[in-house]
Amino acid sequence: MTNKKWKIVGYDTFEGGDDAFYPLPGEFDSEPIAQAAGRERLAELEKTQPTNQSGGQSEQGIQDRVFVVRPDGTKYRFIG
Repeated sequence: MTNKKWKIVGYDTFEGGDDAFYPLPGEFDSEPIAQAAGRERLAELEKTQPTNQSGGQSEQGIQDRVFVVRPDGTKYRFIG
């Protein structure tokens, strides 16, 4: 049976590569709910890795990233 839940994962840009992905808590019934959790995570990152020190979510920034994971396992970067 396939898990039909959505998830979010973090990506440590300083680490880089496939090993840089790390799980974040929660499973969600829909994409909008997963995106809301992603927004909350981005807000937390802004507090712990402020844009003025990390470059934020820009391509040159080293702030951790957030990805939404679809029920089929594919993922996309979520930038809010």
